[in-house]
Amino acid sequence: MKILIADSFPEAYRSVLAKSGHEITFSPDLDADSLSGAIGDNEALIVRSTKVQAETLKAGENLKLVIRAGAGTNTIDKSFAAESGIRVCNVPGANAVAVAELAMGLILSIDRNIPDGVSDLNKGIWAKKKYSKAQGLLGQKIAILGLGSIGFAVAERANAFGMEVFALAKPNRSAAAEQRIKDAQITQLDSMDELLAQCDIISLHMPATDETRNLVNPAFLEKMKESAMLINTSRGELIDEAALLQAMQSKGIRVGLDVYNNEPGAADSTFSSEIATHPAVCSTHHIGASTEQAQNAVAEGVVDVIAAYTEGEFKNCVN
Repeated sequence: MKILIADSFPEAYRSVLAKSGHEITFSPDLDADSLSGAIGDNEALIVRSTKVQAETLKAGENLKLVIRAGAGTNTIDKSFAAESGIRVCNVPGANAVAVAELAMGLILSIDRNIPDGVSDLNKGIWAKKKYSKAQGLLGQKIAILGLGSIGFAVAERANAFGMEVFALAKPNRSAAAEQRIKDAQITQLDSMDELLAQCDIISLHMPATDETRNLVNPAFLEKMKESAMLINTSRGELIDEAALLQAMQSKGIRVGLDVYNNEPGAADSTFSSEIATHPAVCSTHHIGASTEQAQNAVAEGVVDVIAAYTEGEFKNCVN
């Protein structure tokens, strides 16, 4: 079948698809606006961060399958796709370790003020006294909101640093899930208020849904500890950015972000964001899953989804 790949995708796995008899068009520079004009008569579309809007789905007269090379599918209009008979599939869990590694990197960077220290040294400024101030991670309490593959990967790494790991208790968890929580040495607390009041670091690992959008709002931030740390490597929509800016000022909340509201639809673009450019925020370019290891694992998962589709099965279908 004809497949359009509209984002970066490892050459080795493009070759695997081609050797399987598929006709591949590789256009990694497409963005949300140009995608609709490029979809043509392709039957399948593979994307990473490129947004797939209703206009693209309408333009794809032969389109039957959209694959998100990753876990989150909030950048794809799944409802319109379903109405149009187009299946949306993803590759969950394959990039969990990479995102967890970045989350830990943000925590370390904030605690040791690494970005500013590097910047000053690059300018020829020696400020050992300034950069010798750090809390340290041993014994710190970290709350993980969202116990999926990434959340558990963060818990494992936090444990290795000697941190105490907490999460929200939820009813109706399976016995297997409860055992995994126990194995990961996660302490469950009964309420969000209790979690926010006790923990020094809050790390977000949740999808953007009606229930989670603006989860981090003025009430949430008010319950956090003074000078607590907030890490978001999941979705920008989880945070009320104006409220967070205020909390940074009033409570000294320290912040590490890999995701933002209204991110550009292309990999290379301009981006105006008060929170992303704030000097007190350790910010990265939505690169949590962007390691070679993760991208190969995700690409392998995409190949599996396409192989299943050719056999009449929709693997990891989300709509």
